[in-house]
Amino acid sequence: MEYRRLGRTDIDVSVICLGTMTWGQQNTEAEAHEQLDYALDHEVNFIDTAEMYPVPPMPDTQGRTESYIGSWIADRKNRDKFILATKVAGAGFIQHIRGGKNRLDKKNIFEAVEDSLQRLQTDYIDLYQLHWPDRPTNQFGATGYIHKEDPDTIPIAETLDVLQELIKLGKVRHVGVSNETPWGMLDFVRQSEAKDLPRIASIQNPYNFFNRHFESNLGETAIKEDIGLLAYSPLAMGILSGKYLNGAKPKGSRLALFDRFNRYEHPAVEEGAQAYVDLAAEHGLDPSQMALAFVIAQPFVTSNIIGATKMDQLQIDIGSADVTLSEEVLKGIDAIHQRHANPAN
Repeated sequence: MEYRRLGRTDIDVSVICLGTMTWGQQNTEAEAHEQLDYALDHEVNFIDTAEMYPVPPMPDTQGRTESYIGSWIADRKNRDKFILATKVAGAGFIQHIRGGKNRLDKKNIFEAVEDSLQRLQTDYIDLYQLHWPDRPTNQFGATGYIHKEDPDTIPIAETLDVLQELIKLGKVRHVGVSNETPWGMLDFVRQSEAKDLPRIASIQNPYNFFNRHFESNLGETAIKEDIGLLAYSPLAMGILSGKYLNGAKPKGSRLALFDRFNRYEHPAVEEGAQAYVDLAAEHGLDPSQMALAFVIAQPFVTSNIIGATKMDQLQIDIGSADVTLSEEVLKGIDAIHQRHANPAN
């Protein structure tokens, strides 16, 4: 397993990060613990979760994912063996978290941290991330930017000041952002430098064959500023595994269970997915491992967040860390990308 430095911290994280958003909805507590054990046994030292999880977010399941991790930590007594990341929900659409009046201010962040620490059964969080910006921006597949001002937006400097308090209290070690824009990422850097506030160590945004916007929008900044990408949805909600080809929706799969996940329902996606699966077959590769290995190989990526509901999927995904793509495969990927560039966000 390869390890990479997390921003400008003293932490090294595995290039595979264990994602957890299905735990408590599609996965039981026992299954979550089995995945955690397997990941650590195979040198994955990075776990990512969120107070909002599992997804889709619902009032009766919110926080369950963190609780499953917490019961595992309490049972294994292994907190020093891994890097734990979680997220605080931002303003907007989650009405069941803190009465739907959530902002990235001191009151809400302090309450969120205490609740996460209690569920996780730990006294510190290695990487605390802002799940999405406090201001109106394009998020979760939205296209066609329309500028809107929110008079209640919490200034970035104020949020960083709150996070600095948590670091001084020892509850948080480092901070990061998620679903952030180029302007937002740079303003976090500007504010931290101007006011001696915590520097973000990472940015967690989507990145996969069908959504490579990060390359042109944020790739250079991520490298120059040492704020590496924690890539989520690297398999485009499982589309790139090939399991949804020809209209298939396997029983128990995400797209079969939840009709709200339609971000990749586009003819170009179907055509592109078939092309990538065919390319993998041509070179004797598993299509999931090819897609994941491509993400890991990018110079702006710190870690690739994989998620699985079944153990065989987890084994394949973690195995992608040992896959090196040939120049011929990379040329094939580029050719497909030119024909099916960014059909989804």
